[in-house]
Amino acid sequence: MAETKYIFVTGGVASSLGKGIISASVGMLLQARGFKVTIQKFDPYINIDPGTLNPYEHGECYVTEDGQETDLDLGHYERFTGIRTTRDNNYTTGQIYKSVIEKERRGDYLGRTIQVIPHITDEIKRSIMYLGRKNQYDFVITEVGGTVGDIESTPFLETIRQLKWELGKRALCIHLTYVPYLAAAKELKTKPTQHSVKELQSLGIQPDILVLRAEKDLSVNLRKKVAAFCNVSPEAVIQSIDQNTIYEVPVRMAEQKLDSIILQKFNLSTEKEAEMGPWMHFLERRHNAKEIIRIGLVGKYNLQDAYKSILESLSQAATYNDRKLKTEFINSEKLTTDNVAGYIDKMDGIIICPGFGQRGIEGKIIATQYCREHDIPTFGICLGMQMMVIEYARNVLGYKDANSAEMDSGTTHNVIDIMEEQKSITNMGGTMRLGAYDCTLKKGSLVFQAYGKAKIAERHRHRYEFNNNYKEEFENNGLICTGINPTTNLVEIVEVPACKWFVGTQFHPEYSSTVLQPHPLFMSFIKASIEAAANK
Repeated sequence: MAETKYIFVTGGVASSLGKGIISASVGMLLQARGFKVTIQKFDPYINIDPGTLNPYEHGECYVTEDGQETDLDLGHYERFTGIRTTRDNNYTTGQIYKSVIEKERRGDYLGRTIQVIPHITDEIKRSIMYLGRKNQYDFVITEVGGTVGDIESTPFLETIRQLKWELGKRALCIHLTYVPYLAAAKELKTKPTQHSVKELQSLGIQPDILVLRAEKDLSVNLRKKVAAFCNVSPEAVIQSIDQNTIYEVPVRMAEQKLDSIILQKFNLSTEKEAEMGPWMHFLERRHNAKEIIRIGLVGKYNLQDAYKSILESLSQAATYNDRKLKTEFINSEKLTTDNVAGYIDKMDGIIICPGFGQRGIEGKIIATQYCREHDIPTFGICLGMQMMVIEYARNVLGYKDANSAEMDSGTTHNVIDIMEEQKSITNMGGTMRLGAYDCTLKKGSLVFQAYGKAKIAERHRHRYEFNNNYKEEFENNGLICTGINPTTNLVEIVEVPACKWFVGTQFHPEYSSTVLQPHPLFMSFIKASIEAAANK
C-alpha cells in the first residue's frame, strides 16, 4: 500500500460501550489479512496522563514499553494484536494543550493569537498523522474517548472532520452507539442512535459504518431503518451483542464482514481472507475448558477495571492450561489473622495486587504470611512483591517494625526504600521508574524455568525498591533474589524456593501478556495453582 489509511472510531449515547474492544477487533482483523496496523487513543480529559488518577476514576493505568502511563484501552490493543504501543499511541487534552502552550511560550507561533482552530486542531492532526508517517503503517486506527456531544471531545471531532475532508478516500469513520431494549414496551429503540448520528453530522462528520451495541439481536428491518435514517448503507450497519468473552468480538465482527466493508470503502481487494486460525484455536480451548481454577486477588480496589491486565493475563493463562478461570476479589482492608483462612483456603492460588499508599497493606501482609506458611501458590506484583519482602523481614528475619519507607519513613528496617535520585522529586506524575527495564534471571530458579531464558525485559511502574543492604541476610534465610537489573543491580524478582510457587516481581508482567502469547509467569503460576488444587 502506497499511503496510510486512517480509521476513526467515535462513540455516542453512552460511554463504556466498548469502543476500545471494537478498535482492537478492527485492528486484529486487518492484521490477520496481512496489513501493518497500529491503534491510538485520544482521551478528552485535561490530566496529562492517567498516572495520577484514582483507579475508581479511570480504571487501570497501562504502561507502554517506552514508559508512558496510558489509558487501559491500550492494553486491549496490545492483547488483541500483539503490537507494542508507545507514547505516540495515547494523547490527552492535557498533553495537546501543554504542547501548544509550550510552543507559544517559545515563540513558535510568531506572536499570533492562539486558538482552538487552527492551533489545537493542528496539534491533534499532527499527533494522528505522526504514526503513519513515522512507521509507514497501512492503517492507523484512532479511537476518540467519551461520547459525541461532550464539550471536552469537540476539538478532536473537529480535527476528524478536517482530516476526513483532507484525506478523502484515505479516511473513514466508525461510529459506535447503543440500541436500548425497553422491557416494559418489549421493544428495541433506535432513537438514541439516530440522535447520536445527527449530533455527529451537525459537527460535519458523516459516519461510514455504524456498530450498534445491544443486549438483544437486532433484526434486519431494524438495521435497515437505522441505515435509512443515518445515511449509511444497510450492510455497513453492524450489531455488537454482549458476548461471553471480549475475545469473541472479532469473530462476530468478521461474521458480519466488517473488515471486508472497511476494505471495500478504501477500494482495496477483499480476496484474501483473514487468517484467524490461532485465534480460533484459543477460543476453542476456552470453550472446551470445563474444570475451574480459583484465583483470589488480594487488593484494595473492588473494581474489575483496576486490575484489568492482571485479570486478562490470568484468563489467557487459564485457557492455555485448559481451565475455566474464576476470580474472587479479597479486600485487604478487611483481612485479619482471625479471618484470613476463610478467604484464602477456598482459593487455588493468590495474587497480591499492585497499588500505592498505606491503605490495605497490613491485610496484604497477613495474606502473604498465610500463603507462605500454608504453601499456597502466590504471585506478588509490584507492591505485592514488596509486601512479600516486608512480611518475610517481620516473620522470618524477626524485624517486627520492617516496612517500606513509603508507608513508614521512620522505620529502622526499611527493607523497601526510595532510590537516592528519587528523594528530591516532589511532583507525582510521570516521576517513577516507568517502562521496560532489563533483568537477568538466576539459572535454576523457578522464574528461569518459566521464561526458559536468562535475559528478559519487563515494564515497571513504581518508585520504591528492594533495599540491597538486606539482600545477603534475606538470601541466607531462604528468600532468594532471582532477578536483577544488570545496569543498576536493583532487585527485580524474589522467590522462596522452599515453597511450591512463591514469587514476587517488582515489574508488571501483566502488561505484556497477549491472547496469542500468554505471559510465561502467569502460565507457570496457573499451572502451579492447578497442581495445588489437585493435591487438596
